[in-house]
Amino acid sequence: MSDKIVELPSSEVVKAELDRARSRSTFLKLLYNTVASLIVVAAISVLISMLFLPVLRVTGTSMTPTLENDQLVVCRRMGGFERGDIIAFYHNNKILLKRVIGLAGDTVDIALDGTVSVNGEKLDEPYVDALAYGTCNIKLPYQVPENRVFVMGDHRSDSIDSRTKEIGCIAEEMVVGKVIWCIWPFGSIKAY
Repeated sequence: MSDKIVELPSSEVVKAELDRARSRSTFLKLLYNTVASLIVVAAISVLISMLFLPVLRVTGTSMTPTLENDQLVVCRRMGGFERGDIIAFYHNNKILLKRVIGLAGDTVDIALDGTVSVNGEKLDEPYVDALAYGTCNIKLPYQVPENRVFVMGDHRSDSIDSRTKEIGCIAEEMVVGKVIWCIWPFGSIKAY
């Protein structure tokens, strides 16, 4: 048997090793808390987005010049629409964006030159570049049924909307919400 002398670490080495272990533990706790917080914030953001403020991407040109293809808009879920509001609604498993022209009980008429009248009064439509009769296969003048809204796109010659039997008036329960903000691209951010 040989006598071996085991040298014990000095108190400074032990202290340094304990500090290293504590700092690693603190770092892991901080990392865990940060990741957990980010997951909670993401979940709350998705929940708010889905329930109260859906974000939608504009596809197509039926709302030009007001909304352009590939813009992102924020909607607010709510009822009580007014003429001139831009709304998002479900149609054939798609979400479409159009402008409210007539409310329940209103009588909508469209002249061959594209001039729109509601309840006998010509609409002032500064958001439309060019008036057009467009695709229309409903009998005019048209009275909007209860709990429905009459919608039209701003690009009248290119929009398929309530002027056709295919889409018709929109039931209020099919409305996703009213467009309140354009958020992308950043240069075109504005409220509606």
